[in-house]
Amino acid sequence: MPVPLAPRLPTEARQAEIVAAALHLVRATSPPLVTTAEIAAVVGVSQGAVFKHFPSKDAIWQATMAWIRTQLLSALQAAAAGTTSPLQALEAVFKAHLRFVAAHPGVPRVIFHELQNPLDTAVKREVHALLQSYRRLLLQLLQAAVQRGEVAAGVDLDAAATLFVGMVQGLVMQSLSAGKPQSVKARAGAVYAIFVRGLRCA
Repeated sequence: MPVPLAPRLPTEARQAEIVAAALHLVRATSPPLVTTAEIAAVVGVSQGAVFKHFPSKDAIWQATMAWIRTQLLSALQAAAAGTTSPLQALEAVFKAHLRFVAAHPGVPRVIFHELQNPLDTAVKREVHALLQSYRRLLLQLLQAAVQRGEVAAGVDLDAAATLFVGMVQGLVMQSLSAGKPQSVKARAGAVYAIFVRGLRCA
């Protein structure tokens, strides 16, 4: 019995559904293995309908990565804004990132896959834009923390920002290798505590 197709939607709404479907499918597989037929099935449209909204599969992944960049940065900035000190903001950003990954476990697969791509693609440029904006946010918070006396003046802030991103990536990779995306938060507190002790050392 054929599966009933989804009702017609405006282009932007359908594109958002296609992006959500791509992220759903990539939870358990690598982006290149996800087919447009699978995306169409999740959305409830024909495969041809998918190409009415995106000219290619690459365009779908570019839109997906743009969504990731916008949504993740928004979540991190909102988390930082809801605190009373730069050091608290750093911790809030750390936790917000892990929550985002737990809620969208396909996100790391998209990012890690594209970072390994030797070609300069539109998707890869979206990844780099995300990482650059993320690093700027971290450096702003670290510099503010130094000014407030919450972080020792002798700390290498570039290295601290690199370590911060590395902590998140390490926790995410371990959770993916274990096949348990929700476990990403299990060791987060202990890992972050070590990071903070390092920031407070001259």
